[in-house]
Amino acid sequence: MSFFDRITNEVRLMFRRPERMQCAALCYRFKKKTLQPEMLVITSRDTGRWIIPKGWPMDGKKSHEVAAREAWEEAGVKGDANPDSIGDYTYQKGLEHGMSVRCRAQVYSVAVFDMAKRYPEKGSRKLEWVSFTEAANRVAEPELKELILRYEQQLLETIRPDQKSAAG
Repeated sequence: MSFFDRITNEVRLMFRRPERMQCAALCYRFKKKTLQPEMLVITSRDTGRWIIPKGWPMDGKKSHEVAAREAWEEAGVKGDANPDSIGDYTYQKGLEHGMSVRCRAQVYSVAVFDMAKRYPEKGSRKLEWVSFTEAANRVAEPELKELILRYEQQLLETIRPDQKSAAG
């Protein structure tokens, strides 16, 4: 291997980093009259695409606590985060100067009981409560789309009586 080949190989290794981890919040609630579940989607600050709240891990905080904190900072969500992850997805996070890094977001469900009128990122993002199907249609990441639809089914199974036991 030539000196140039070794340098080229070293530079490639230097820029190939492992996936970065983030903590994400799938925020949901039930409509008051119909009890249909809906979830929160927000826009990213840079591109305006539809996403769910997420952020980097924080020292001294568990992942589900970080997810709940990000939901509050980015959308004013007050809710209870489940400590068990409902899944994960990968995406490319855009960085300054046009660079991007591959990230894996670990997703935690957050049952929302209230929304704050003031929160750190108010005014810098749009937020909407939509059906799970609409949320899956809005987000770009295929793994996140699947996770949203799968979680809706799990949620519906917990609130509807089991048809098999009712028939038996």
